Amino acid sequence: MNPAPGPWTGPDAFLTDLDESLTVTRAPRSYAPAMAIQRLLWVDRATGTVTRRADSELAGLRADPSGWLWLDVPEPDEATAALLAEVFGAHPAAIADVVERNHVPRLHVYGRTLFLVLHRPEVGEGGHVHYLELDQLIGPDYLVTTHGPRNLAVPLERLLEETDELADRMLSGRFVPADPWAASHRIVSALAITQERFVNRLAREVGELEKQVIAHSGDSDPQHFLEDLFRTRHALLTVRTMTTQSAEIYGRAIRLLGEDQAVGRVLGDNKDAYDRLSRITSSQLDFLAGITEYYRARTDTKMTIAAERLAVIAAITLPVTAISSVMGMNVIVSESTNWFWLAVLLAVMLALSLVLLRWAKRQGWW
Repeated sequence: MNPAPGPWTGPDAFLTDLDESLTVTRAPRSYAPAMAIQRLLWVDRATGTVTRRADSELAGLRADPSGWLWLDVPEPDEATAALLAEVFGAHPAAIADVVERNHVPRLHVYGRTLFLVLHRPEVGEGGHVHYLELDQLIGPDYLVTTHGPRNLAVPLERLLEETDELADRMLSGRFVPADPWAASHRIVSALAITQERFVNRLAREVGELEKQVIAHSGDSDPQHFLEDLFRTRHALLTVRTMTTQSAEIYGRAIRLLGEDQAVGRVLGDNKDAYDRLSRITSSQLDFLAGITEYYRARTDTKMTIAAERLAVIAAITLPVTAISSVMGMNVIVSESTNWFWLAVLLAVMLALSLVLLRWAKRQGWW
């Protein structure tokens, strides 16, 4: 008889060279983590009731088949890592990604358990865009969400907006997810909506930049205008990067877990949301690129016209400068002035200037 598959079988089994101590089944015991827990919610499958539980009940709830739990941790630390290993048997690679900062979306699949790393943008000082990280460990009977690590310049409340909203709905009975996948879907949908609103604000900024270009109001302070242009473009590029990479992550998850139709529908809807956001952001970037090209073309044209006018001035004054530098000291002297030759030289200077002016006109310089 073949041995039963371990807790980390599946397409990513090559990642699962684990300590034997993590593969054994543990009897439920009380576990009081030292880290801060935002909430521990229990959902009864039979009645659909949602209750908030004490942190000390976590290990017991994991052994209860009558429902599923949602654990939300604001800022993961070493205690979080220990809890994930002890209570949830999480893979060390997933635990490392929870504790450390991730700059791109991540995905690990361990049997029927999915680990996801997602981001959403938050504008900081000087146009810097922070990456607010949300990690999810989704199993058949549990959902673990962690936030961060975070930059201290970002208030913690900003990281918890989507999970706080879902928790309020669940505790008030307005929305009760049927399983952890439905809860994850709701959180990720909220993330996508937040990003869509962010893109909408950037689209308004793009419209204001377009007005400045059309009305020439940005010409008085081009440096400030270019800084606004760059900040808006940078923010749009950040959102497009996040959404495109997140869509790729969900595409991979669908390929690995899509044989379960219910899970496949949830993952597919989240992927569709990120694909749509990526296309919307790309279209805004294209529009902004058109504005930038128009502004640059107009600026280049102004510089070209200025250079042509300077060339005309140089061409007209060149013969005057040349003749006066050669003849001036020999025609006008302190004792007497040769008025005849002075008149001849002035006439020659004027004639040459007029000829050059006419030639510049034919060349289209003015």
